[in-house]
Amino acid sequence: MSVTAARGFTAAGIAAGIKDNGNRDLAVVVNNGPRRAAAGVFTSNRVQAAPVQWSRQVLADGEIGAVVLNSGGANACTGPQGFKDTCATAERAAERLGLTATDVAVCSTGLIGVPLPMDRVLAGVDRAVTRLSESGGEDAAVAVMTTDTVHKTATVTRGGWTVGGMAKGAGMLAPGLATMLVVLTTDADLDGPVLDRALREATRVTFDRVDSDGCMSTNDTVLLLASGASRVTPEYGEFAEAVRAVCADLAGQLVGDAEGASKEIRVEVTGAASEDDAVEVGRSIARNNLLKCAVHGEDPNWGRVLSAIGTTSAVFEPDRLGVAINGVWVCRNGCVGEDRELVDMTGRDVRITVDLAAGTDSAVIWTNDLTADYVHENSEYAS
Repeated sequence: MSVTAARGFTAAGIAAGIKDNGNRDLAVVVNNGPRRAAAGVFTSNRVQAAPVQWSRQVLADGEIGAVVLNSGGANACTGPQGFKDTCATAERAAERLGLTATDVAVCSTGLIGVPLPMDRVLAGVDRAVTRLSESGGEDAAVAVMTTDTVHKTATVTRGGWTVGGMAKGAGMLAPGLATMLVVLTTDADLDGPVLDRALREATRVTFDRVDSDGCMSTNDTVLLLASGASRVTPEYGEFAEAVRAVCADLAGQLVGDAEGASKEIRVEVTGAASEDDAVEVGRSIARNNLLKCAVHGEDPNWGRVLSAIGTTSAVFEPDRLGVAINGVWVCRNGCVGEDRELVDMTGRDVRITVDLAAGTDSAVIWTNDLTADYVHENSEYAS
C-alpha cells in the first residue's frame, strides 16, 4: 500500500533533525528502472517554492530517477539561497545514487520563509540512501507528514502491473493544485508523455477538486514515476483509470485528515449547463464558511447553499434550484422542500446535492467543516 508496491522502486524515511520533535522528516524514493519515465503537476500559485521551480525543470525531459522529500520546512520564499539549497540536495542525492542532479526531483513542505538546515538535510540524504529498501514506502510516507495525523498511501493492481502512491496534506487545501506532496509509482512500461496525460486527467477530477479551506500552497507537487519493471504496457484507458483510482483514494484521505475536521462533505452539483459551471458552483459551496460552520453544528441550513450558488456565473434560474442534504430534498424550486427535521447529520459523512436544472453536466467537490480546532491549529502553526 505505498510507493514501493510497484516493482522497481525502493524508498526510505528517516529523522534527519529538520523537525525539532525528532520525528521522521526526510524521505527518498528511487526508481531503479529499467525505465525512468516521469511526469508531474504543480501548484498554480504565482509564488512558488524553490523545489517546485527545480522539479519543473528536471521533469522537462520526461524522466527522473529519484525524489528527495522533506517535511519541517517548505524552502519557499527563501530567495536565491533557497534555490541553491534545492540544487545541493539534488546533487547530494545524485552523487550517492550514481545519477546526475537533473535526474532528481526535490519536494519540501512546512513553514514558508524559513531556510532549511542544510547540514542536517544533506547528512539525512546520505543516511536515507543507505536505508533504501522495497519495504521502505511506509517510512517514506510518514516522513513527509506535517500537521497530518496519519500517513496516506494507496495502491491498485491490475493484470501484472501496479500503481501505488503516498501523499501528505491536511491544511492549506484548495484547487490549483490543492496543497499536497504526492508521489505515485507504477511498474507499467510507459513513457513520459503517456504518464503526463494520465496524471493530468486524474488530478483534474481528484486533487483539483479537493477544497478544504480555499488556501492555495506554494509547494504543491504530484509526481508519477514509471519503472517499466513489469514489462507490461497496459491499454491507456485501463492505466488512466488505475491512476485516477489511486489519486481519488489519496484525495479522500486528505479530506478525511483535514485540520480539525469533524465532517467530510461531498458536494455534488448536477443539472449543470457545463462541467465548468458544476465545478464553479461546487467550489463556491465548498468555500462558504457560514455553510461549513452550519455543517459542523449539524444544521441543514440550505439557505447558505443557495447563497453560495448565487455568487457564481453559472447558468441557472433561482426558482428552479434544488438542494438535498443527506438525501433529503430540503429545497425544491428555489424554496422550501421536505421538512429539514428529516435530515440526519450526526454522522461524519455529509452529502450535499445541488440540482441546477440547467443541463446534464455534473461535478463533485470534496470539503470539510470549519471547526475551532482548525483555528487553533493554524493560529499556532509557526510557534
